[in-house]
Amino acid sequence: MALERTFSIIKPDATKRDLTGKIVAKFEEAGLRVVASKRIHLTKAQAGEFYAVHKERPFYDELCEFMASAPIVAQVLEGENAIAKNREVMGATNPADAAPGTIRAEFAESVGENSVHGSDAPETAAVEIAYFFSGLELVG
Repeated sequence: MALERTFSIIKPDATKRDLTGKIVAKFEEAGLRVVASKRIHLTKAQAGEFYAVHKERPFYDELCEFMASAPIVAQVLEGENAIAKNREVMGATNPADAAPGTIRAEFAESVGENSVHGSDAPETAAVEIAYFFSGLELVG
C-alpha cells in the first residue's frame, strides 16, 4: 500500500452546523491524518476558480454561490491509499446512496449540500492541495 496525500473540504453546510470535529474524527478513525488544515471563507470568484473544471455544467453557479455562503475547512489528509480511503469515508455524492456510517449518510442535507469534497485522483489532489496550501503549511 502507498502512503499518499489527498485534499478534502468540509463544506459550508457542515461548518454552519458545527460538524467539523465530527467529520475530522471520521477521517482519523479511518486511519487518515490531518497534515494541513485551515478554515476560510471563499469568495464566489475563488470558489469559481477552484471549481473551474465544472464551468460548463448547469450546477456551476449554484455550486459557487453555495461554497461562498459560509466558511469551509480545507485540509490535506495523509495515509495509506488516502484518496480511495477518503472517498470511502465520504460516501456516495447522493446521501440517499451513501453507505451507513459514511459522512454523507450521516451529515449531508442533499446532493448539492453533501458536507464534504475530496480529490478523485493523485493529479487532482496535487492541484487542489496547491490551490489552498504552500509547501510550508504541509506539516505531516
